[in-house]
Amino acid sequence: MWADPAVVRHIRPTPFTEEETWARVLRYVGHWALLGYGFWVVEEKNSGEFLGEAGFLKFHRDTEPPGVINVPEAGWAFRAVAHGRGYASETVAAMVAWADSTFDTPTCCIIDASNAASIRVAEKNGYRARQLITYRGEEVMMYTRERAL
Repeated sequence: MWADPAVVRHIRPTPFTEEETWARVLRYVGHWALLGYGFWVVEEKNSGEFLGEAGFLKFHRDTEPPGVINVPEAGWAFRAVAHGRGYASETVAAMVAWADSTFDTPTCCIIDASNAASIRVAEKNGYRARQLITYRGEEVMMYTRERAL
C-alpha cells in the first residue's frame, strides 16, 4: 500500500502504519467476498504503474447524526503523480456506471471541505452535497448520487 502525504492529509492526520495497511487489504478483500463490491486498484494502462484505488465500501461509520450513511459509499484516492491528469474523473465515471448496473440504491461519498479536487470529481459525476455530518470529530460533507435509470 501507499501513503502519499499530499493525499493522506484529506483522509487522516498521519500515514497508515503497516498494521493498518494490512487491515485495509483484508477489509477490501472482505467487501468483495461478503458484499459483492469493494475497491479496485487503478493502474496506468500502458505502464501498469499504480496510480491509486477507488470503489465502493460499507464502513458502518460512527457519524453524527448516526446512521446517515446507509448506502454504498464511494471513495477514491490517487497518488500525487496522477493528479490533474483526468484519472480520478475517468475512474469515478466508470465506478458510477458500474454502480448503476449493480446497485438498486443511490450511492454516497464524504469529502472534507478542503479537498476541492475530489469535490470537483464528485460533482462532475453526479454527486450533490446533501448534508454536513461529523465523522471522527471532523465536519465533512456527505454527497449523494441517485442511480441513473
